[in-house]
Amino acid sequence: MNQRFVQVDPTVRLWSEVRGDPRDSTLLLIMGAGASGLGWPEELVDALAVRHRVIRYDHRDTGRSSWSFDTHPYRIVDLASDAIAVLDAHDVERAHIVGHSLGGMLTQLLIADHPERLLSATVMGAGALSGTPLSRPDGSRTPVEQLPPIDPRLLKLWSHPHEDRGLEGELDHRVEHWRLLNGDHIPFDPEEFRTLERRIIEHAGRHEAPMTHGRADHSGMDRTEELARTEVPTLVICAPAEPVFPPPHPEHLTQVIAGARMVEVPGMGHALPRALHAPLVAAILDHTLTTDAHAARPGAGT
Repeated sequence: MNQRFVQVDPTVRLWSEVRGDPRDSTLLLIMGAGASGLGWPEELVDALAVRHRVIRYDHRDTGRSSWSFDTHPYRIVDLASDAIAVLDAHDVERAHIVGHSLGGMLTQLLIADHPERLLSATVMGAGALSGTPLSRPDGSRTPVEQLPPIDPRLLKLWSHPHEDRGLEGELDHRVEHWRLLNGDHIPFDPEEFRTLERRIIEHAGRHEAPMTHGRADHSGMDRTEELARTEVPTLVICAPAEPVFPPPHPEHLTQVIAGARMVEVPGMGHALPRALHAPLVAAILDHTLTTDAHAARPGAGT
């Protein structure tokens, strides 16, 4: 395991970590809004690192990366540029990208704006960066604004004003957040997520909740045309218990990204509990290794 700081510009430095065999193709993990790279559970990262050189990193204003939004505000699209900076710093020409939640939206930006840097893409827990309506089997079309909304229980939790709850109070709040994100299909283990969040807080050296990504400029993210003509092999993970972008959002994603295919992980919500690691890793590795095998065939890409 190797840790490194990536200097993006004079005001932004990103923490990153690499594990796995350097001879294997690289897989970059991109977490969601306000989430440290340690939001990717250790067991899941280790399982992916059996077949890939895996990189994860802390977004700006999370973990050990620069917390600088108040003095140097940025746009969400800048977070996608950060992913490219991480690849550059680790001398990676092309990588498999796996994005969760906001990370799934950043992955779409990379598909659209930097396809030459991607071997493949996997998107989960995200809405499409496209205004194209969802086409139904019966021929009807559902406008994007009519797709299912976020679970109101989450909206209620998010509406609470930020406050310093102290370490244990902050852990209680984060565990409750994960309980709602977990969905209602599989049992929720509060101690699993309390341990996860305690590790994240120890890694960051601070317990206050990162809130700046919600304040960042979200404009300029539509990529309807670029996603409709991409050649990047893309997998969409369908989570039937997803409370943030519930089905049929995954079907919509699959339709707007050219050539994308969808795989359902039964019971999955917006969280990454240990019970789902095996099927999720299997789906990701089937996609990435198939892409690698295709690229290795004589004449591939010519």
